[in-house]
Amino acid sequence: MNKNEMVNNIADETGLAKKDVEAVVNGVLDEVADALSNNEKVQLVGFGTFEARERSSRKGRNPQTGEAIDIPASTVPAFRPGNKLKEAVK
Repeated sequence: MNKNEMVNNIADETGLAKKDVEAVVNGVLDEVADALSNNEKVQLVGFGTFEARERSSRKGRNPQTGEAIDIPASTVPAFRPGNKLKEAVK
């Protein structure tokens, strides 16, 4: 499912205008991204937790040449699913 399909499904289920639903979905995604960029957690009870995690620097290999390379430290987004989501997927 992509974002447009999600917006259409939510609009059909709620009876709201697609334009309004799209604005809300975009707002939620923007807020999650803003919180993660400020190194804050976003916890949606039952669904899961979004957080920024630190990756340390490490050694890697260039797959074309086999040459050893240094991969710098970075911050990456991570998601940990909640119990309700885990049960829904089973």
